[in-house]
Amino acid sequence: MLSGQIPEGTTLDIVALRNELGVSLTALRESLKVLAAKGMVDARQRRGTYVRPRGDWNLLDTDVLRWRFGDSGVAAPDHQALLRSLGELHRIVEPGAARLAAIRRTDTDLAAMQSALARVQNVDVLEQSAEAAQSYQGFRRALLTAARNEILERVGAVVTLGMSYGDQLSQRVLARNDAFLPHLYGVLEAVRERNPDLAERTMRAFLGEVAEAD
Repeated sequence: MLSGQIPEGTTLDIVALRNELGVSLTALRESLKVLAAKGMVDARQRRGTYVRPRGDWNLLDTDVLRWRFGDSGVAAPDHQALLRSLGELHRIVEPGAARLAAIRRTDTDLAAMQSALARVQNVDVLEQSAEAAQSYQGFRRALLTAARNEILERVGAVVTLGMSYGDQLSQRVLARNDAFLPHLYGVLEAVRERNPDLAERTMRAFLGEVAEAD
């Protein structure tokens, strides 16, 4: 379905699908229940189980994102469009999160952000790229937590998950650590000083420069 091989509106042949996948009818029904909960399929009398319009799917569900990228972390054919959409959402969400963090942060939040940036700065990016990327993602998560908005944090978590699969943003930042880290420290200092305008502006400038470096 995610690949488009089964078009919207298609009625599923349950028997044929069970034989193709080599699973029990019980297992198949349970799987379809999961898909139904995510808005991807539905069942009606006389029509059977069918694929719902893509506009009804919960594309921000973390399972759906993982499926779109595949178990191996290799994105589906539409991965570039998906990453572009996630990147745009990223640039919308995080400047606002930085503004709220500057207003609502605690000392614990500051310590978490500081610790994450210190780890990014101290690791060998070439030899410890996975650790460096995780540390950068840790800074983003700490910033979202400091915003004290559970909906924003949830959306931000989805963006972070998606970008961690493509890893494009993290890798661009880490490849130019010396150029980008000062901007992140600037965000941290603005949050520390409780300056929401500066925090938002600095984060927006940082993300803009990262996008241009692509």
